[in-house]
Amino acid sequence: MAEILPGVHQVEGVDPSPDFTTHVYLVKDRGGTWTLIDTGLPGASNAILEYMAKIKVDPSAVKKILITHLHRDHVGSLKPMIERTHARTFSHWIEAAYLGLHPKYDGPGTPPAEAVAIDEVLKDGDSVDAAGGLIAYHTPGHTPGHTSFYQPERKLLFSGDLFFGQGDKLTLTPPEFTHHTLTAQISARRMAQLSIDSLLSYHGGPVLKNGGAAVRAVAEKL
Repeated sequence: MAEILPGVHQVEGVDPSPDFTTHVYLVKDRGGTWTLIDTGLPGASNAILEYMAKIKVDPSAVKKILITHLHRDHVGSLKPMIERTHARTFSHWIEAAYLGLHPKYDGPGTPPAEAVAIDEVLKDGDSVDAAGGLIAYHTPGHTPGHTSFYQPERKLLFSGDLFFGQGDKLTLTPPEFTHHTLTAQISARRMAQLSIDSLLSYHGGPVLKNGGAAVRAVAEKL
C-alpha cells in the first residue's frame, strides 16, 4: 500500500498471508524523523527494513516505536527493530508490565515470546511528540492496556485492535481474541466521540475517508 496518506506509510510485505493483514505504520514526524506504530509478527522486521530502504529512510531516523498492545502479531519484531533503530519505545503502563513478562499475560491472543523493557510508559491522555503530535487514549477491552493514538490536527486514529476491518465493514475485534468485550464496547463508544477523518486499523481496512462515520456505525450497534 505504501504511502496511504501524506507522511503515513502502511509498510508493505509484512502480511503472513492474504487472509491475515497486519498493518504496521511508519509515520513522518514534524522534522526529519519517523515513528513506527507496532512492529508486526516475528520476522516482519526484515520486510520493515526493506521497505524503509525502498523509501530511503535510514533505520536511525526512526526515533520512537509506539505499541498499541502486547499481542505477538504487534510486538513480534519489536526487539530486532529496537536493535536496528535504537528508537525509544512507548506503551501503556499495563501493557509495559506484560511486555516485560512480569506477570506473563494469560488472556486470549499470543503473548510476547520474550521480555521487552519499555522506555516510556503512558497513561490515558498523555501527549506523545511523534507523528505530528499524538494523544494516547487508553482503549481497554481487547487487552487491559490497549492504547489508540489520535492525531488531532489531521484527525487520524491509529486504533490497533479496537476495531477490525472485514471487507468494507468495520466491527469490533471478535470476542474470541478479546480480553473483555464489554469493556471494548465502552472504548469504541468513547472513540466514536472523536472527530475522525481516517481510521488506521491494524487488521483489515484502513478507512481513509469518513472514518468517524464508520466508528459511529459500530458504536450505534453496541
